[in-house]
Amino acid sequence: MTDLAVAAHRATTATPPDGGRRRKTMARVRRSFDWRSPLLFLGPFAVLFLAMYIAPIVYAFVSSLFTVKRSGLGLTAPTQVFDPFANYAHAFADPDFVASLGRVALFGVVQVPLMLGLALALALLIDSKSARGKGFFRLSSFLPYAIPGVSAALVWSFMYSTTSSPINHLLEPLGIQLPFFDDGTVLWSVANIVTWSWTGYNMIIIYAALQSIPAEVLEAAKLDGASAFRTAWSVKIPMVRSAIVLTAVFSIIGSAQLYNEPTVLQPISGGSVSSTFTPIMSAQAAVGAGNYPYAAAQSVILAVLVGVISFVFFRLTSKGEKA
Repeated sequence: MTDLAVAAHRATTATPPDGGRRRKTMARVRRSFDWRSPLLFLGPFAVLFLAMYIAPIVYAFVSSLFTVKRSGLGLTAPTQVFDPFANYAHAFADPDFVASLGRVALFGVVQVPLMLGLALALALLIDSKSARGKGFFRLSSFLPYAIPGVSAALVWSFMYSTTSSPINHLLEPLGIQLPFFDDGTVLWSVANIVTWSWTGYNMIIIYAALQSIPAEVLEAAKLDGASAFRTAWSVKIPMVRSAIVLTAVFSIIGSAQLYNEPTVLQPISGGSVSSTFTPIMSAQAAVGAGNYPYAAAQSVILAVLVGVISFVFFRLTSKGEKA
């Protein structure tokens, strides 16, 4: 190798002075970095997350792998026997539990789109430039959510009562009597309470997303001659798509957790709201009967179904965004 080649090789492989200084600085930073500081901040969250979320899930799954065995005469205490598939087979063969899953699925398919459509419409109306009293309408729309679900169900139980319903009292001169607790309508009576309680909550989320739309985008649509409806349909709704997807996922999970409203209405429903009306009520009935492993299996099935539905929904909506 010639002297010129050796000099060129040294020039290309030599470490620049700044590079060596930078590496020394980074090494000092790594040596001085104390991992105990972030762990100190993350520790409380990690402990609560493990204790309140992971541990109950693991405990429910493990409990679902056992079955309760009782003696023929029932004189001895029941025992738990490891049988990993018995409770799940029992759940899928239980007509009441399967019916509760179908009932909640129908509830979600109908109620969630209607509620989100109403929330989107309210958010667009309040966001429009011609709207007046925006603060009042935001507060009044959100106010039902501030009322606890049990309290809201109690209020609506009075509205639905067969003896004291003011709704039917007003309709009585017209010869109309609304059957709030008939087998075919009681689910929609529950859906009305949920819609009344949660529309404002979803509206606030969508309205907040509307506020983040750049003003120049809306101004450009106006300069192009787009009407208010056209701007809402072609500009605002696509730009708040992520907020709509978020509220949809929250609503799907909330539909699966339906419990307070039907439980409050159950005593006055005349039997149309049974103790297994929803999957959570069915699991609660199993707990009341002392069959904790069966209740755990029902809970695991519900959690898995909700997780799968939410995942599929996210995948479908993400494909729509890419398209």
